[in-house]
Amino acid sequence: MKIHEYQGKEILRQFNVPVPNGIPALSVDEAVEAAKKLGGPVWVVKAQIHAGGRGKGGGVKVAKSLDEVKTYASQILGMQLKTHQTGPEGQKVRRLLVEDGADIKKEYYVGILTDRATQSVVVMASSEGGMDIEEVAAKTPEKIIKAFVNPLVGLTDADAAKLAQGIGVPEASQAQAKAVLQSLYKVYMDTDASLVEINPLILEGNGNIKALDAKFNFDSNALFRHPEIVAYRDLDEEDPAEVEASKFDLAYISLDGNIGCLVNGAGLAMATMDTIKLFGGEPANFLDVGGGATAEKVTEAFKIMLKNKEVKAILVNIFGGIMKCDVIADGVITACKAVNLSVPLVVRMKGTNEELGKKMLADSGLPIISADTMAEAATKAVAAVK
Repeated sequence: MKIHEYQGKEILRQFNVPVPNGIPALSVDEAVEAAKKLGGPVWVVKAQIHAGGRGKGGGVKVAKSLDEVKTYASQILGMQLKTHQTGPEGQKVRRLLVEDGADIKKEYYVGILTDRATQSVVVMASSEGGMDIEEVAAKTPEKIIKAFVNPLVGLTDADAAKLAQGIGVPEASQAQAKAVLQSLYKVYMDTDASLVEINPLILEGNGNIKALDAKFNFDSNALFRHPEIVAYRDLDEEDPAEVEASKFDLAYISLDGNIGCLVNGAGLAMATMDTIKLFGGEPANFLDVGGGATAEKVTEAFKIMLKNKEVKAILVNIFGGIMKCDVIADGVITACKAVNLSVPLVVRMKGTNEELGKKMLADSGLPIISADTMAEAATKAVAAVK
């Protein structure tokens, strides 16, 4: 789950991480009122979408008068903002953040995430703030300093000092930088985040350290512990199909292909998508119906897949371990009739009650294409599309 910058800064304030004063706005009038409350003389008007690169796309503007605040808010609000993270279609801007301008002397980068290779949390920092960290990693990897943190110990004073010194924070500001880094680590752990990224973390002219941006991703499996974070969820920023799928406890992610996939189990779902690509096709989605799928659940899965007008065929790949093949067969038959299926359907089943499931499909009278192996299923799905 992602949240907006202004929401991330609300969380940072709770953990005593310094951030600029700012007020979110949903309209041009609210943006002007926010600027008046902040007092100026310089304001930054920022688009709020779940994507980076907003400045490069024209979504961040510095205003030096209330008239400029109004002008920039009018330009940004409602625009289809395109960045390297939104894709070519862009993302519509529905929210703004108006905040105090900052006296920036130096920009740094800080990112915290779980490093699977070392099975620990890694705190990364760089002197090259304001840039895409991927570009820094590719061109000047020596400018990225890392500290691998034992979660039983936390980010120690020594590690925080190594990071602050390594990115060139002046000696007079290092104590505050260390405190900010340790607070950011605490934010990461206490909120069950999967990513905390501050780009840039700035050194102000007066020597203070401040988080000028805030990007958070949260582990969805831990959200039951954080209703206050769930309340930040902005459904306008999410794929409508994925939102709909979550209502029925379906794990669904939209992709760019034309072969819909309905599979039970995340590993098998990924293998199915790989097999489709191996035989020259392109999957239209990841869809894991889980181990307890019902006929109703399968029907909803079909409806969600078919809302994507690019879908030209559907491949159902089921391994009946916990899930029984006859239950899936019943769901497939019910779904086909409910949605009046008009694209080719390939079904491959293996496992518990396999023969019964196959017989139910054969006796249904529906034009279902059967397959015995994953390779055969993928081949038939690709051929059906072509």
